[in-house]
Amino acid sequence: MFVWIFHRISGILLIVLLTVKFLTSFFLMTKAQKPDWALLLHTNPLIDTLLIISGVYHAFYGLRTIIIDLGVKKEKLLFRLFTALATLVTIGLLVLYFTRNY
Repeated sequence: MFVWIFHRISGILLIVLLTVKFLTSFFLMTKAQKPDWALLLHTNPLIDTLLIISGVYHAFYGLRTIIIDLGVKKEKLLFRLFTALATLVTIGLLVLYFTRNY
């Protein structure tokens, strides 16, 4: 039940965060004065961190759901496996994000 609820919430969160990223990027593409609020939101590490975490877990739990729909019956094992994989990928992406040099 947790995965089902988390998958729905992370999907809504992804829609909201990606909307913020896209809209702020449109305001930052102008040659005129760039709004401070758009720059602040677009470069906010909290938004990027939430985007990475929710995107990775949403993708892995979606793959888990597809595998269960194909007939695999070991739901607890798949939950543990995909949670571990998503955690490793998330940690790797967050390390990459916070140590980049540009």
